[in-house]
Amino acid sequence: MDYKETLLMPKTAFPMRGNLPNKEPIRQSEWEEKDLYKKSLERTKGKPLFILHDGPPYANGDLHIGHALNKILKDFITRYKSMTGYHVPYVPGWDTHGLPIETALTKNKKVKRKELSIAEFRKLCAEYALGQVDNQREQFKKLGVRADWDNPYITLTKDYEAAQIKVFGEMAKKGYIYKGLKPVYWSPSSESALAEAEIEYHDKRSPSIYVSFEVTDGRGLLESDVKFIIWTTTPWTIPANLGISIHPELEYAVVAVNDDKFVIAHALLEAVTEALEWNNPEVIQTFKGEEADKVVAKHPFYDRESLVMLGEHVTTEAGTGCVHTAPGHGEDDFYVARSYGMDALCPVDEKGVFTDEAPGFEGLFYDKANKVITEKLDEAGALLKLAFITHSYPHDWRTKKPTIFRATSQWFASIKDFRHTILDEIKAINWYPQWGETRLYNMVRDREDWCISRQRTWGVPIPVFYAEDKTPIITDETISHVSDLFKEHGSNIWFEWKANDLLPKGFTSEHSPNNMFTKETDIMDVWFDSGSSHEAVLLGREDHYRPADIYLEGSDQYRGWFNSSLSTSVAVTGKAPYKTVISHGFALDGDGRKMSKSLGNVIQPGKVQKQLGSDILRLWVSSVDYQADVRISNDILKQVSEAYRKIRNTFRFMLANLADFDPKTDRVADTELEDVDKYMLYRLQRLINDVRVSYESYEFSPIFHQIHNFCAVDLSSFYLDFAKDILYIEAKDNHRRRSIQTGYYEILTSLVKLLTPIIPHTAEEVWEYIPGVESDSVQLTDIPESREITKFAIEKWDHFMRVRDDVLKALEEARNEKIIGKSLEAKIKLVPKDEQTKDVLQSIEQLHQYLIVSEAEVSDDTSETKPYSYVHVAVDKHAGEKCERCWISATTVGEDSEHPALCSRCAEVVKRHYSA
Repeated sequence: MDYKETLLMPKTAFPMRGNLPNKEPIRQSEWEEKDLYKKSLERTKGKPLFILHDGPPYANGDLHIGHALNKILKDFITRYKSMTGYHVPYVPGWDTHGLPIETALTKNKKVKRKELSIAEFRKLCAEYALGQVDNQREQFKKLGVRADWDNPYITLTKDYEAAQIKVFGEMAKKGYIYKGLKPVYWSPSSESALAEAEIEYHDKRSPSIYVSFEVTDGRGLLESDVKFIIWTTTPWTIPANLGISIHPELEYAVVAVNDDKFVIAHALLEAVTEALEWNNPEVIQTFKGEEADKVVAKHPFYDRESLVMLGEHVTTEAGTGCVHTAPGHGEDDFYVARSYGMDALCPVDEKGVFTDEAPGFEGLFYDKANKVITEKLDEAGALLKLAFITHSYPHDWRTKKPTIFRATSQWFASIKDFRHTILDEIKAINWYPQWGETRLYNMVRDREDWCISRQRTWGVPIPVFYAEDKTPIITDETISHVSDLFKEHGSNIWFEWKANDLLPKGFTSEHSPNNMFTKETDIMDVWFDSGSSHEAVLLGREDHYRPADIYLEGSDQYRGWFNSSLSTSVAVTGKAPYKTVISHGFALDGDGRKMSKSLGNVIQPGKVQKQLGSDILRLWVSSVDYQADVRISNDILKQVSEAYRKIRNTFRFMLANLADFDPKTDRVADTELEDVDKYMLYRLQRLINDVRVSYESYEFSPIFHQIHNFCAVDLSSFYLDFAKDILYIEAKDNHRRRSIQTGYYEILTSLVKLLTPIIPHTAEEVWEYIPGVESDSVQLTDIPESREITKFAIEKWDHFMRVRDDVLKALEEARNEKIIGKSLEAKIKLVPKDEQTKDVLQSIEQLHQYLIVSEAEVSDDTSETKPYSYVHVAVDKHAGEKCERCWISATTVGEDSEHPALCSRCAEVVKRHYSA
């Protein structure tokens, strides 16, 4: 007889290799055909709503690893919530306006902007943006992200723009919108104003100059031969100088150096002496800053006054304590000058080129003018020192080029008017991580006004009309009418129709006696676009609500979408648009460096999908602490792939050993289960509880590690290993065998459900092979809840596992000493060190099976044993012969004359179930 034929060996068609790159696209097509997103919503209809509001990625270019990290994290949450009793519509969004799309058309697509009308150019922008949306949508789908992909929100659509106009109008109605002249961040490379959220800082090499200003009217305090010294790193702003600011409370000193007398802050005497290499400077006079109010100095090379003004912004942290003040190029400068009735002078145009208001420098680009102006100062005898420094400097985050401060007439949202309400709302929000609250709170606390106008073409127009006397017109009537027009026709009509045609029929104004109107040509900041999504989406869709349960984006969005959404929502409703904010870090390479093409360290999601599969990428996302910066590399993905293989092979082993198991007829009741199976199900319940707690707190790396550890340690190293001697060897309906299969069945179905939000493709594949499952798709089931296991001695089995560790060490040492080869060759003697261990070992039947040895004896004799933590252990090679069927060494081999190659156990099974 061929005894192999009598073994109940594992059988399954579930493949060992995942072959994910080839299988996942097929799986995704099946999901689309079945419309699993819609089915998931039908299944949960009537259950509590849960809204994770998608922050819109910018519709330009292929996805990068940060996109993948973001969308996969969101998918974990929405899938989990859908499987735990919530109705979870998930609407993806796209941000589609702004400079990069204009640039892509003019540079990459070679569109000749000046040959087109504004409306024609905008149509090309829209077409390009929608093409990018389609491209990114398909790439997101390949990540396995489940969403309402056919009905996303897109910031260029008519209904979205109409809702945005309403937000603007409501803010204007409350007095939060105004137009004013003040210095704002200006990008010469973009030819537009920027908001703080569009600024990033990079190192820049700049000239550092000390310049003297001669006093012309000392107002009885200073002699006419005294000079103020200023320090600046922007020589190009000197033509715009209108004054010198000093602090009213600081002490200033007149310092005699050779034949000159200079005014500086007394506290900075040592620093200035060193910088200007003075020899033996002598303080000949001191005075309080307020005493020098309105002293008049002379501009270094123009025939105009430079007024000494008092400003609280002056410090002694650097420079001279006397601050060069150009109201057209600095916010503090602007406000202090305005308090003295002084208008801003801004002799630089939108391209960063000097105008004729800066005689001698007309036509020069501001940065190139630095050298010419420095030479002019030197020629005038006002340049005391020129050096160069490298410092952190604001740059346009789109073009990556330096910005300037430039006084222009812009539209602003006055954040300070409702700042206290924003701050109160921030305190009421749940933050993951907690430091997010402090970060956004500090940003808002220090924020003044938000510049919302942009001098570009591709965006939502600012819906303001002007009367004949230039009075701005923003009324409920005009806002409502424009919103309705945009909803019907789209915002392009703003550029196609005349102002009078855009106004309500019969509209009149006392400021326009001839009923002639004009319209604003600026567009809104794109952050106003995306920041209005709470109105357009949360309020605009029937299956949504405001505030959303969660906003989840990268940590850069504290200054971006989190901020603009909060500002517009509080302005309109008095409340935050979200209950919880979750932020994630940036994706770095394996060495913690930022990814860049030049370094060759970029990991592309599409490439990972094609090489390893989306489930590997998703498993990587679950493995990292995403709230900090995360690392990814080929080596890291290789480690994740190994973890995936362990989980997959664990599933495969359980599936293979359930080939003859029908849960309807073969399941063993809890009360009838063997103790070891109860114990493993108890450990499963602990795992389920821990995993659910982690999901609820949006922590996914513990889930990855807990499930991987359960597969590798609890299952593979113990439960799946010792059970082979029962599953393969015993008869089909043997009680111990069915008890183990019952344990396997619950463990397998539970683990697959727990992992469905993380690796849905694999979970779905496993589900198809599990016998007797209740649903066509694992996605349409519920995550298991931990349950009580029929009472048994938990501590007994916990302690046994500790004793088992001792035995495994002893067996490993015996292998190293060549006493045994495989553990089934061993006979072991165990001498308990304490009563608890003795009771545990004596109470367990078939002890040798759980330790995977041929014989295990519990003894009091410590001779020839080695001491371990709980037991003394002796390992010897078993004296019996190896059974051909179960491979256990037994003295009973040969006792049965009919089956002399078998041990007594195997002989009995074969005769009872397999004899002819």
